[in-house]
Amino acid sequence: MQETIKKQNLSNEFFTPENCYITELSNTACDPDVSIARARVKPGETTRWHRLTDTIERYYILNGKGRVEVGDLAPQEVTAGDIVLIPAMCPQRITNMGAEDLVFLAICSPRFSNDVYEDTEDQQC
Repeated sequence: MQETIKKQNLSNEFFTPENCYITELSNTACDPDVSIARARVKPGETTRWHRLTDTIERYYILNGKGRVEVGDLAPQEVTAGDIVLIPAMCPQRITNMGAEDLVFLAICSPRFSNDVYEDTEDQQC
């Protein structure tokens, strides 16, 4: 890895089948140990149940109010400054409970790749 300063470019945001918007902030082969994405969930929306294989994820809530469901934990409200730790293979989803966009960083180690994502929506009760 080389020293680098990356500027946020929200024009690169894209909608995912998971039901949220993603902007990749840092996800490159030259930094394989971690990736950082900005996630945005619109008011009233819930992401699909999913899990990541061989990848640990952390949510750092930047803005808004949500309800996160992770593994066997009871659903919990999250707001700006909260951190959600999600082990590999742990089912997860998040709902925007507020009137404004729910925005958070999704920090993955090792870095996120599409092949680690598993949609588990149809496997949930």
